[in-house]
Amino acid sequence: MTQKNTTIVPPGNGLVDLFVRPISYLRLSLTDRCNLRCLYCVTEEEASGCLAKLAPDELLSYEELLRVVRVAVAMGITKVRLTGGEPLVRRDVMRFIRDLTRIEGLDDVRITTNGVLLERYGRELYEAGVTKVNISLDSFRPERIEAITGVDCFAQVWRGVETALALGFAPVKLNMVAMRHVNDDEIVDFARLSQRLPIQVRFIEFMPIGGSSRWSADTYIGTDEIMARIAAIGQLVPVAKGRNDGPAEVYRLGADAVGKLGFISPLSHRFCSRCNRLRLTSAGRLRSCLLHDEEVDLRSALRDGSGDEAIRQAMLTAIRNKPEGHHLDEKLRRSGGDCHGRMSRIGG
Repeated sequence: MTQKNTTIVPPGNGLVDLFVRPISYLRLSLTDRCNLRCLYCVTEEEASGCLAKLAPDELLSYEELLRVVRVAVAMGITKVRLTGGEPLVRRDVMRFIRDLTRIEGLDDVRITTNGVLLERYGRELYEAGVTKVNISLDSFRPERIEAITGVDCFAQVWRGVETALALGFAPVKLNMVAMRHVNDDEIVDFARLSQRLPIQVRFIEFMPIGGSSRWSADTYIGTDEIMARIAAIGQLVPVAKGRNDGPAEVYRLGADAVGKLGFISPLSHRFCSRCNRLRLTSAGRLRSCLLHDEEVDLRSALRDGSGDEAIRQAMLTAIRNKPEGHHLDEKLRRSGGDCHGRMSRIGG
């Protein structure tokens, strides 16, 4: 068993968890609502309408979110990503984003979106200082996109991609969740896109999240197989990672490729030893691991009249609770279990 450190480095020196991993990244889920119903995100109960969405007062207000981020930045957080649900469906979201990007010491604000509203909000986002975007896109075939998301939206999403490129967003990342017998016959098409456009196409392993996840061993396809399929059409050239880069292993498909390929392998090649993030769910709970269900109730600390020290202590508790690894592969072998949090609330 790995011997734990027993301290967390205090503010001023940055945050380090009990396994000596720097913690500098906070993901904020602004809402559990979405304008799509993607099969790998929405559970069967959600799709059938059996699970209610959060009431407005169950969400953290924008003022509460800004307060959390100010405390987090003072503690050493330098990077924030906005997620959902779909973050751009929340009412008056651009006012919040403009206030967020003005927080002193916050160096990097990014957004993950399904792209449906990106054509509409792209310029405002860029002018507010959010110039790095991840766009979910799992197929180039309109009818397949409708089957995966429940909505005929390919044209809207692709216009969003074009808007981001035209405005100068960088990086623009396309997130493809690779699923066998669903969209894996398009892996090579996605890879080739990176040769002609300044996009990082990211292949993400399908993860078993949610009590009624649609995940199955038959649908899962690992990174090694994805890379082998791509390597059959060209050389994968490794790209050095930057200081603020995430867990993706990055390559170019040939030395002359305009864009890049990223491979995210939470199951086949766990990157837990490099994880630098905390997540604040749309229900106001701090989560230190996407694939581990332990959470810290931050909403109560914000609403019981406590000062900022209570927020700080909640964040330190979440960091202390951060596991060395998710061990999801062992859980699946042992009992067929999964992570029981709802992806629409945890944030993508």
